[in-house]
Amino acid sequence: MAAVHADDIDVLAKAKRSLGGDYIPSEDEPYMCEAQCDYFRRLLFAWKRSILDASAGTLQQLQDGPIREPDLNDRASSETDWGIELRTRDRQRKLIAKIDSALRRIDEGEYGFCEVTGEPIGLGRLIARPIATMTVEAQEAHERREKVSRDD
Repeated sequence: MAAVHADDIDVLAKAKRSLGGDYIPSEDEPYMCEAQCDYFRRLLFAWKRSILDASAGTLQQLQDGPIREPDLNDRASSETDWGIELRTRDRQRKLIAKIDSALRRIDEGEYGFCEVTGEPIGLGRLIARPIATMTVEAQEAHERREKVSRDD
């Protein structure tokens, strides 16, 4: 199996670098103006493209054939590596659904606003996590409720 590169680990950072240009959303602009929506749309598409490109590499490696390590320890290590790789790809598959949902929200004019309170999520949070659907406060309250219900 090919070694995992640092760029493959942080595909969001890779997507941000691929955007190029000098524009970064700022607090000086009207919230979720056309320029900001366009920036997040391009970022989400680049993020999705990075994930799909990495997945294509994994698929190609899987199609190249089974693990043929003669040593049992080497084979066990390779199988463990593949298990980790496949779990990563499964998480990324779920992430693509969230990216698609964020793109839909941009198209519908709902992006950047909390699904619970309707308040702006904030540029800092969206730049850090473009698929965020809640403000920090609403997310914390949601997580507290989940923890209480799990403890019951």
